[in-house]
Amino acid sequence: MLKLMRGVAMLALLTGAAQAADGNAKDGEDVFRKCRACHDAGPGARNKLGPILNGIVGRKAASVEGYNYSPANKKAGQDGWVWTDANLDKYLANPRAAMPGNRMSFAGLTDEQDRADVIAYLKTQTGK
Repeated sequence: MLKLMRGVAMLALLTGAAQAADGNAKDGEDVFRKCRACHDAGPGARNKLGPILNGIVGRKAASVEGYNYSPANKKAGQDGWVWTDANLDKYLANPRAAMPGNRMSFAGLTDEQDRADVIAYLKTQTGK
């Protein structure tokens, strides 16, 4: 009986973690306001201090034409870094730890749900 109770508790814990990782694009749009000083996304987006983020999910690092990336970001792209959900989550949590030597001065989003929401929002930003 104790094993069954432990199993049920573990399943509830895992289900809760999976639900927390599901992003909400609307909430992500609000969280993305923290990024807007340096990044643009959506119709008419343009490079700013950071590159545009339209179509970032699934894109190779350092691949926005016309943007001057840091050597670290260029190397990541050459090494095959692709902006998957997992890589975006890691990078958004702590950009300097995820890609040492990059120029992004943002400290990161510590809240897991905020990161999931921003990723969900970015997935909606596919236009040029």
